[in-house]
Amino acid sequence: MLDPEDAAARPASAPSRTDRKPSDQPPGPGSRIRRFDHVGITVADLAAATEFFVRLGLEVVGAPMAVEGEFLDTVIGIPDSRTQIVMLAPPGGGTTLELSSFDRPDHRPGLPDAMANELGLRNVAFEVDDLDAALDQLAADGYGLVGGVGQHEQSWRMAYVRGPEGIIVSLAQRVG
Repeated sequence: MLDPEDAAARPASAPSRTDRKPSDQPPGPGSRIRRFDHVGITVADLAAATEFFVRLGLEVVGAPMAVEGEFLDTVIGIPDSRTQIVMLAPPGGGTTLELSSFDRPDHRPGLPDAMANELGLRNVAFEVDDLDAALDQLAADGYGLVGGVGQHEQSWRMAYVRGPEGIIVSLAQRVG
């Protein structure tokens, strides 16, 4: 039997799966994304990470919760796990930020000084009203810039800040 992705098995005009652009691939039944729900970040100190994002202007949504049992074990693939979760959202709603800290098993440390070019989730980005005020507040709280403040054309000013546990937070202000 011929492999359908084998070049000899398809007409010369048919692109291989790796040659197709995402827009060339119609989604199958039921596979459409409905909305961007949240981004999850695992931290060791849930209280400190929560305070950091609340001081930036996010709001805690609901009560912090503990999650454990078959559902969690199945989804994350770690037996006998237990995590504490805090959900945060921007004022007025929108995509949320999930902060989680594992009670068991112990968390595995990442690289707290990872730079933007390292593979994996590198930053979480927020639009702010006043970039300088946000940076001043974070500096007063002991959080510094990864690099400097840059401006892209006449549209954005942006800076990366190294938050708790090495989380890179991108802050951007519209200009012009």
